[in-house]
Amino acid sequence: MAGTPGKSGRRPKPTARKELAGNPGKRALNKDEPVFTPLTGVDPPDWFAENDLHLAVTMWEMTIKELCGQGIICLTDLAVLERWCVAYHFWRELVIAIARDGTRLKGATGGPIKNPDLTAKKEQESEMDRTGAMLGLDPGSRQRLIGLAGQKKQDNPFMRLITS
Repeated sequence: MAGTPGKSGRRPKPTARKELAGNPGKRALNKDEPVFTPLTGVDPPDWFAENDLHLAVTMWEMTIKELCGQGIICLTDLAVLERWCVAYHFWRELVIAIARDGTRLKGATGGPIKNPDLTAKKEQESEMDRTGAMLGLDPGSRQRLIGLAGQKKQDNPFMRLITS
């Protein structure tokens, strides 16, 4: 049975990202898609510093520079960027704690147990994967953003046979 109409299959790629990729599918672009103004720079949220999320502040400053430079972040994307930076902050703190405490701890009965920080670290990694992909921050998402843009056409020896 097919899924729910309009909600099944891959998520549609935003028109701006298709244009950035050079519209490799050569399909008609959505002319009715809402267009938001790209941001040119945004300071990290005040609550990052108020809650001592110094790693989130650092990651925000580095990431916003790249996203604004590409013109692909808008006001509506800032909540996703916040989630990504916070997940990065906690992931980094968990990695440090695991390095310090090890992957096994002493359980209540004295036997070894898995360090619960490993599970929390994995949850933060999943959050970073999801939100980072939405923003084009991982290599696979970035490749989908740029797609074939800027690539030279490959020489096809079979085309030479057909055209000669």
